[in-house]
Amino acid sequence: MEQIEERRPRQGLTHKVTAALRQQIEGGALKPGDKLPTEQALIKAFGVSRTVIREAIAGLRADGLVEPRQGVGVFVLEPPAANRELPLLTLPTRKISDIIESLELRTAVEVEAAGLAAVRCSPAQEAEIHSRLKDFEARVKAGESTEAEDFAFHVAVAEAANNQQFKEFLAFLGRRTIPRSQLRRAVGDSLGAPASDAELYQEHCAIFEAILARDPEAARDAMRRHLSGSMERYRALMRPAVTS
Repeated sequence: MEQIEERRPRQGLTHKVTAALRQQIEGGALKPGDKLPTEQALIKAFGVSRTVIREAIAGLRADGLVEPRQGVGVFVLEPPAANRELPLLTLPTRKISDIIESLELRTAVEVEAAGLAAVRCSPAQEAEIHSRLKDFEARVKAGESTEAEDFAFHVAVAEAANNQQFKEFLAFLGRRTIPRSQLRRAVGDSLGAPASDAELYQEHCAIFEAILARDPEAARDAMRRHLSGSMERYRALMRPAVTS
């Protein structure tokens, strides 16, 4: 797979708009059933482009906080209730160690899912993984947020394992399991993402190529390297605070 040049000119603005709107929703300023201001009003209020506003709305929609209605507008939904039986998986991320623990859990599940996908995936599922990879590539080239595409790629791999439990596990965790989403919830925008989108894209390519080659051990190794690498990058963010 070709190397992609990293260009992310809008992501910081998108994250800020998303965070501001999420705060209004979670803080009660925007209540379930309320209609968000129009796209033009949001552009004027935040001083950003239409693309930034649309990316922010897409992120809120992926998190289950808003729902676009064709020809009517975007409406606030009831925030998803925390599952009291699984609080560690559903409560908001508050520190970087939470992200590392989430990645450890994902590794235990997704490494085997990748191995099974290499053995069991159908041609249609193989095409779906490739499609999600191309979506990720397009976002990187456009300098746009890749969080939704990142999550969609992992879901496609889990689905290709042809064991519904793997897909349902990721669906339960939702897009919040993507470390960059968790990092913003924990510390805001004070720390940048520890890995570039181009780097993550190359790691996804290695997973896809192993599945394409029908090599289960290579697929497990590629997924393990991807998630273990993420853990190491987030551990590195903690070290200055420990040693200072």
